[in-house]
Amino acid sequence: MAEPRCIDRTALLPRLERAADFAARQVRATIERHPDSFPIYTVGGRWAHGGELWTDWCGGFHAGLMWLLGRRTGDPWWRAAAEHYSRLLEPRQHDREVHDLGFIFLNTYLPWYRLTGDEHLRQVLITAGRTLASRFNPRGQYLRSFLAPESLFIDIMMNVPLIFRAAREAGDQRLFELAAAHCRTTERTLVRPDGSTAHEGLFNPDTGEFLGQSTQQGLRADSTWTRGLAWSLYGFTRVFSSTGGPADLAVARRNADCYLRRCPDSLVPPWDFDAPESPDRPEDSSAAAIAASGLCDLAATCRPLDPAGAERYQNAALTILDSLASDRYMAWSTPGWEGVLKHGVYHLHRGLGVDESVMWGEFFFLEAVGKVLGFADGASGSNGTPPDA
Repeated sequence: MAEPRCIDRTALLPRLERAADFAARQVRATIERHPDSFPIYTVGGRWAHGGELWTDWCGGFHAGLMWLLGRRTGDPWWRAAAEHYSRLLEPRQHDREVHDLGFIFLNTYLPWYRLTGDEHLRQVLITAGRTLASRFNPRGQYLRSFLAPESLFIDIMMNVPLIFRAAREAGDQRLFELAAAHCRTTERTLVRPDGSTAHEGLFNPDTGEFLGQSTQQGLRADSTWTRGLAWSLYGFTRVFSSTGGPADLAVARRNADCYLRRCPDSLVPPWDFDAPESPDRPEDSSAAAIAASGLCDLAATCRPLDPAGAERYQNAALTILDSLASDRYMAWSTPGWEGVLKHGVYHLHRGLGVDESVMWGEFFFLEAVGKVLGFADGASGSNGTPPDA
């Protein structure tokens, strides 16, 4: 097991400030070079290219970076940019083609609503949550992925908090129960006893019978695709803030312990833990960034009940950030590179965004940095609120 290092937090802070400053420069340059676009991954370090999207799910990360940077700096330029890019996403509250509406709206309309209390923003969140809930298969008790009616993705654990949010805002118990049912199905079918996760579960959509685990992005059906594990770790932690259910916290902790048990000392994982070791095995900095942000919240959530466990998770988050905020991963030493965080992976099998910057890696890295520096919401952030509160 790769135990987290005891990081000197005070010594790390200046490097995290430098990383946040660098992110601000890179994001602003991207806005100026590629106005009104929502990049997903780089090719040769450049955001603008003709590569395949697979699915359009990343707009909330680019706009979400603007909200984070506005919170950090107080600069009205960032506030104006964040509002503009968020408005461009507003029609997607009705988008029934994706399962990623949580990624799109929790990172944009939720911080905007928290800031203003505007009723229109609240209604957008409710509508988007109801749209996502329309993917629910009552026979199998799961939200189907964008791919097919029979498909459940672990990624949806990061999106289901939008339904909990909509349920809370609308006072709709049915929505709450639907979201909770999806979580229990995911736990039962995709989370293994050792805390590892499958990327996909397959069902008979007519009967709801679970047919078995599969994968779209991992090495094999029975392997551990690390970004999926990070989605589960963070997702179940976020869900716990809505449900208070011991089962949700227990899953998040199993996921975290699996991640730490199988990671190298840097706590930056390979793209799949079961991929054969070789000099050209890609690592995935985006999985590490997601895990770091989730671990920050998991640490704060566990602290009242298990201070030692909380300290371990916090040290793990700081270890990841210590690794990522370095010349190896930060693009600050690579002239012409338009992203912030290098060595991410989008879709290895399709050859998309392999060893590149990926927009969710940018967002979750800055979010985790913000939780340490105090400008991002989260259980360990500046105001103590959990991510979906």
